[in-house]
Amino acid sequence: MSFQTQRIRAVARIGFISLAAAVLLWPAISTAAPDPDRIAVNVDQAKLVKLPSGIATIVVGNPLIADVTLQNGGVVVVTGKGYGATNFIALDRTGQVLVDRQIQVEGPPSDQLVTVYRGIDRETYSCMPVCQRRITLGDGENYFKATMTQAGSLSREATTSGAVASRPSN
Repeated sequence: MSFQTQRIRAVARIGFISLAAAVLLWPAISTAAPDPDRIAVNVDQAKLVKLPSGIATIVVGNPLIADVTLQNGGVVVVTGKGYGATNFIALDRTGQVLVDRQIQVEGPPSDQLVTVYRGIDRETYSCMPVCQRRITLGDGENYFKATMTQAGSLSREATTSGAVASRPSN
């Protein structure tokens, strides 16, 4: 048997052993308990998290990455603002640290998004079921501004129309 044939068989054997190990270990890896000190949230989405009672102050490490808002009953709303990781600390009235947790903000679920590149500029569309503009961090500046302008106009019109519709008629 040639050296080349022996080498191919050795590589194939290693590949087979690696595949077998992955298949056997996958249930243990996939069912591992999530890290209780880490909160994963998608950008532009929110997650409710129950915390101990007695929280008086919340400090967010980087508010450009995540926002944390305290609600009644020790519940906080964690909102993903930008990609990356940060932390938040919850303090009681005496300044005692009750919670110190990591927040990992990840990209939006990509199965519903279409990304269009026009040279170096990027545009993002949400396609559920029809594709519509969706602003995502990293989109081109002109696309971002145009979409924000349209959204602002739509919001103003809706607010104005709602105020007119709710006025009592004479």
